[in-house]
Amino acid sequence: MSSTAGQVIRCRAAVAWEAGKPLVIEEVEVAPPQANEVRLKILFTSLCHTDVYFWEAKGQNPLFPRIYGHEAGGIVESVGEGVTDLKPGDHVLPVFTGECKECDHCKSEESNMCNLLRINTDRGVMLNDGNSRFSINRKPIYHFVGTSTFSEYTVVHVGCVAKINPLAPLDKVCVLSCGISTGLGATLNVAKPSKGSTVAIFGLGAVGLAAAEGARIAGASRIIGVDLNAKDLKKFGVTEFVNPKDYNKPVQEVISEMTNGGVYRSVECTGNIDAMISAFECVHDGWGVAVLVGVPHKNAEFKTHPMNVLNERTLKGTFFGNYKPRSDLPSVVEKYMNKELELEKFITHSVPFSEINKAFEYMLKGEGLRCIIRMEE
Repeated sequence: MSSTAGQVIRCRAAVAWEAGKPLVIEEVEVAPPQANEVRLKILFTSLCHTDVYFWEAKGQNPLFPRIYGHEAGGIVESVGEGVTDLKPGDHVLPVFTGECKECDHCKSEESNMCNLLRINTDRGVMLNDGNSRFSINRKPIYHFVGTSTFSEYTVVHVGCVAKINPLAPLDKVCVLSCGISTGLGATLNVAKPSKGSTVAIFGLGAVGLAAAEGARIAGASRIIGVDLNAKDLKKFGVTEFVNPKDYNKPVQEVISEMTNGGVYRSVECTGNIDAMISAFECVHDGWGVAVLVGVPHKNAEFKTHPMNVLNERTLKGTFFGNYKPRSDLPSVVEKYMNKELELEKFITHSVPFSEINKAFEYMLKGEGLRCIIRMEE
């Protein structure tokens, strides 16, 4: 066991005290893990748009003070009672969703939506006792999606921790904790394009480009990127770019004309309801499959003519790319280690922990894809 096991650890954390205000580096107390929990030392974390969205507190229940962060890589510091498959020193990725391995979803080969550990953005405490493991002067600081990786140490449910190859560089594979795996899995696990097929990707942020990476790995011959802004796309395998604003007809008609009736597969990564409809209506009848990844506005309605379904187009959804965190993420890391999956091209910035607010500035300005935050300076 580690020398700090069972003790309260004092460390630095970036605390969000109120919506939209810069994070403040504070000394926090991190309690020991309880039953079925592990305490992690975070070495590298990344900023995802979801962190920014909830930090801004637009359209959801605000909960402050809070420690954000959910894309990260670290090392197990200590384990709580009942944890048998992790030990101090293990290299891990904490994940915002979990795998209890006991519920119907976890036992099913078709689902990764764990009943116990599915993402909960409103809950700011641990499941075991309904309390936070973070505090400042005995006042609780709330968790975020069960991970809170903007802290040098954090406590996570064991079902939300994936043990990975200790040789994998944590400053690279940390981005697999959320967005990159979501896009990659949406293509490889759900859309499943065949070699030589045509794929359309709607939305070319980090998730969409990861979906394109999946299409590249699968051997798609044409990867059509759809977005309002052109970017450096060739390195992600995108072969053609379409800006819907360049046409006076629906973009699904444009893509259908480009591909002799529609693409084999499409993956939507924007959360925009119009893009979702376009992604479904641009696939070929008879065999086309559209996969929805983006999360729409709570009042959005998906409308399409029933004939699009009767003509044997298929609409699917996915959550975290259909990856089970504990069972599947280690193999995604191995794809990187085997040079099948490229991660470096997604990492566009790096800052020390003391400058974490710069990462937020990059994200808000739309600069780059992922900013790695180095916890040790």
